[in-house]
Formats: sequence, C-alpha cells, structure tokens
Amino acid sequence: ERFVMVSTDKAVRPTNVMGATKRFAEKYLLDISNTSDTIFITTRFGNVLASNGSVIPLFQKQIANGGPLTVTDKAIERYFMTIPEACQLVIEAAIMGENGRIFVFDMGKPIKIYDVARKIIQLSGLRYPEDIDIKIIGLRPGEKRYEELYDDAKNLIPTHHKKIMIVQNTSEISTVSLNKVLAALALEKDNTNPEKIKQLIQQIVTDYKINY
Repeated sequence: ERFVMVSTDKAVRPTNVMGATKRFAEKYLLDISNTSDTIFITTRFGNVLASNGSVIPLFQKQIANGGPLTVTDKAIERYFMTIPEACQLVIEAAIMGENGRIFVFDMGKPIKIYDVARKIIQLSGLRYPEDIDIKIIGLRPGEKRYEELYDDAKNLIPTHHKKIMIVQNTSEISTVSLNKVLAALALEKDNTNPEKIKQLIQQIVTDYKINY
C-alpha cells in the first residue's frame, strides 16, 4: 500500500552521482505516483549519527589507531540526527500518507565536522593536538562544504508535525522524458564510460553539476 524512499540532502543541487541519482529517484516516484494505486512517499534528511558510513565510527577508529583524525575541509558542515529520531520521523511521514509528497525533516543547525572531531578527542579523554591531531586532507571530488535540505524555503509547506515539512514540487518532468532516459540508462549498464551515464542523468536532474 505504501512505498517510502529514504532520500538525502545531497539530492539538492547535486554535485555527485549519489545525490543526482537520489534526485532522479525522487522525480521518478513523483511521476509514477500519478498513475499508481500505491502511495509513494519520499523522506529527505541529512546524516544519521553512528549509521553505516557515519563520520563518528571513522573518528573512533582513527583515535584507536593513534590518529590523526582526517577532516576534508575546516569549514565543512553537515546536518545530523540520531538513529531513533530518523526512524521515528520516517514512520511519521509514512503514516501521513500523502501520495507523491517529498517530506523534509527539520534537523536543526548544521554542525562543523572539525568541531565534531575536536569533541570526539575530548570525550575520549585525550587532548588536541597534544595527544591526537586533526589533519585537513581537502575536499573530495563532488563533495560540498555545505549541504541543503531544500532549494527554496518558499516552497516548504508545514504539516501538523513541527519537525516534518513538505517540499512543494516545482519542476515537472514528462513521463515520456523519464522513460526515454531510463531506457537509455538500461542500455548503458555495461558501459565503461561513466560520463555518458552522468549526461543522461543530467537530462532529468538539470541542476546536477557534473563534478563527480
């Protein structure tokens, strides 16, 4: 009866394939929600603390190995929420059940990763930089200094839940265009030239900046 997709803040003005394909999926669900009996819901939020790939387990591992902690950029910041909070909000959004909606979670203020690194060192009973140093290694390809949860605050619609908002869809994509690009992508599944695949994705996700 219901299908919930977990999207990401990287889908907003994407600069890498992960974000671009998440945005592509958002658009695809919006399209098929018009003709399906299934209720399709998208939830979009930032980083979940201690989840697979989270920065916290990485820092803990680096501390256990004697450091240094690696941060890509001193100014880089991200949104964070806990696993229980993320799970609860996903379930809440699913229960709301408005077909074809993209729900965005209020994640508070973004936190600088550099500050997280310093706090982790302190909580481990160590001193920065005497015991454990922090090394700035530079932004990775397609990585942003700042993430966004929506394109424009004017497109947000409040709900009865103070931490859940709806993103008003402002960019309609024709079903014909979507299906045409999907068919072309299927033909490229064994292609060793990723640039062609990125260009196909960009036909639907028009604000995708092909940096990675």
